[in-house]
Amino acid sequence: MSLFAAIDTNVLVSALLSSSDDAATVQVVRLLLTGELTPVYSEPMMKEYREVLLRKKFGFSVELVDLLLSSIERFGVYAEPAPSGIVLPDLKDLPFYEVVLEKRDVGAYLVTGNIKHFPKQPFVVTPREMLEIVRESLIKR
Repeated sequence: MSLFAAIDTNVLVSALLSSSDDAATVQVVRLLLTGELTPVYSEPMMKEYREVLLRKKFGFSVELVDLLLSSIERFGVYAEPAPSGIVLPDLKDLPFYEVVLEKRDVGAYLVTGNIKHFPKQPFVVTPREMLEIVRESLIKR
């Protein structure tokens, strides 16, 4: 059983900035890159990823950003969600939430470090909670 997740930009930033391999955000990104977690994404999400990750204040190289984003596209599942009509405190979060709503049929999760920015739903989880979900799914196999 494959697990699907839309990864909020803040999780990617945190993972790339982290100096700890044990950080939950680093582990989530590693799961994406090893295929243990299938990313779900949309064009607006990819646009935000690129814009944010290439901000000078982070200092990430174009090559690193390109590698990460091409991995998401290569191993992920593209979704073109219908507008949900939901209003969130930050409209930039809407593409992430709508992608997960579109992919709930495969049990997709939204992994975010800003859980308060989204409606309280069991599929909106922190990176640490996503790691626990992955562990539980491996036990069930």
